[in-house]
Amino acid sequence: MTSEERVEKAIALFKEGYNCSQSVAMAFADLYGISQDQMSMIAASFGGGIGRMRETCGAACGMFLLCGLETHPEGMKYPSAELKKRNYEEVQRLASRFKEENGALLCKELLGLGRQGDKVTDNMTQPTPEARTETYYKKRPCVRIVETAARIYAQYLEEKHV
Repeated sequence: MTSEERVEKAIALFKEGYNCSQSVAMAFADLYGISQDQMSMIAASFGGGIGRMRETCGAACGMFLLCGLETHPEGMKYPSAELKKRNYEEVQRLASRFKEENGALLCKELLGLGRQGDKVTDNMTQPTPEARTETYYKKRPCVRIVETAARIYAQYLEEKHV
């Protein structure tokens, strides 16, 4: 599967109803020997800015989850300080690219919630997700953000494996 096909797969998964984290992570699951169903369950809690609390963007969390799989070399086991350092360096690089592309890393900022000192209200963080309607897709940047996260991760893999 090409990088562009993986990006398109992430977008399609989001449009099928998977959350932002699941969509990014599932598009690359096969590279790590993980089934779509397994990756869906692994990444499920990170959507909506981690459990719909509007914290770190779920699409970014999907990238970070994949990065943990990618930066785990054969034979190296946790708890290794070297392995943690290597992983954290890569996560920070991915986060920097994500922020550069999207302007923020926090879900609430990406969605424009709580601007100008307003609090993020309870109805913005209710655990029940909004229905995926045409209106939902028009008012939210999530499809574009999922696309961006998948593209950043695909580019990361290409650069790493050149």
